Amino acid sequence: MPLPLFDSDEARVTDHVDAGRQPSYIRDHRKRLRDRFMSAGAQALPDYELLELILFRAMPRRDVKPLARDLLDRFGDFNRVVSAPPEQLLEIHGVGETVVCELKVVEAAAHRLARARVMQRQVISSWDALLDYCHTAMAHRETEQFRVFYLDRKNILIADEEQARGTVDHVPVYPREVVKRALHLNASALILVHNHPSGDPTPSQADIDMTAQINAAAEVLGLTLHDHIIIGKSCELSFRAQGLL
Repeated sequence: MPLPLFDSDEARVTDHVDAGRQPSYIRDHRKRLRDRFMSAGAQALPDYELLELILFRAMPRRDVKPLARDLLDRFGDFNRVVSAPPEQLLEIHGVGETVVCELKVVEAAAHRLARARVMQRQVISSWDALLDYCHTAMAHRETEQFRVFYLDRKNILIADEEQARGTVDHVPVYPREVVKRALHLNASALILVHNHPSGDPTPSQADIDMTAQINAAAEVLGLTLHDHIIIGKSCELSFRAQGLL
């Protein structure tokens, strides 16, 4: 059997179009969209057009606007599309491994940029950036993730580590491992962060009990637990601000 002309996630061109060239209407549309992005910035583009720019690379000969709209219909907005699990993305007609790869590159770049704004910086002066990073990395996850920010004596963020992954409503956390890691890093303080896939950041009794256990273990070793933040879909909850810590 002859090899396929295109990747599995690319639409086949019609018989009257040269397989090696884009149809002119697609080429012109892509140029106009790229020019508008470069001149006016991302704020001038709605979510579906920003998605089109990403899909251009994965589908060089296809009109990608219908697929961009299908992705938004399925997942809701740009953030949820790029952070959707690969297996769910592949359920969308027209999405293949190439499309998934492009979306995941964008997601990884967003995480890395957000992380760079907080690492090796004084947490108090970059608190908003820290929350932005937490939302970027965790708000759209479909399972719980527990991570710890470790700080030195000047409250400089020296490590950001994922401690555990769980299910849709539970993540196993071991206080002994959290404080043991703090000692290994020579940290003086820590901030706990985990997400609630339901979108509601209200802490459960298990969240409260776990935080109390870590706080007690930290105090014995001279460590300070600054806060425990729960990330929801569009907001967060601070144990410190709520008087829970």
